[in-house]
Amino acid sequence: MEVKFPEAAELNVHEDRELRTLLAAFRRGDQTAYTRIVEKYHGPVMSLAYRMVRDYDEAADIAQDVFVKMARNFDRYDEKRKFFTWLYRITVNASIDHLRRNRRHQHESLEVLSDAEGAPNSNPEMSYLRERLRLEIKESAGKLTPRQRSAFLLRDLGERKVDDVAGIMNMPEATVRWYLHRARSIIRKDLLRRCPHLLFLLGIR
Repeated sequence: MEVKFPEAAELNVHEDRELRTLLAAFRRGDQTAYTRIVEKYHGPVMSLAYRMVRDYDEAADIAQDVFVKMARNFDRYDEKRKFFTWLYRITVNASIDHLRRNRRHQHESLEVLSDAEGAPNSNPEMSYLRERLRLEIKESAGKLTPRQRSAFLLRDLGERKVDDVAGIMNMPEATVRWYLHRARSIIRKDLLRRCPHLLFLLGIR
């Protein structure tokens, strides 16, 4: 059964007046504000952590760790930058640390890709083929390293812009693009090796 968490976009998370008020209150030591911040961002943090480690309980542990780290390091947060970018960077780093401590997870499946954009949902055969492709991508993506996985999740699955991914992963855009290039290359080569007929039927070269 697929576990679903609300994404940041679904929650309409942005640097609005309410958030700025909460951040200012927390900076003054208001614990109620901290609770509200956790409630506001728990879903997106859980979603990203779950996609990284593919385990609900471990994602919950990571999310708890993220908010503890957020509180401990809040004095390092630059208010000129987007809060969710800073928080997601903490989440990515915490997830990578978890993967390194638990090496077995480096070869587990990723979240499946959504249906191809513009694909005709009314065609049963195409729907079946796309579902097959999603399953094959899950298998291939298990070969990615943690940083390749982070870039792939955020850019290709999370549909974030490269500059946002660079901010979250705290690295230059060129480095993010390199990880994306490597991730896509690994997945494509593995798919061509294992299921070239499926790619042909879907018109993927």
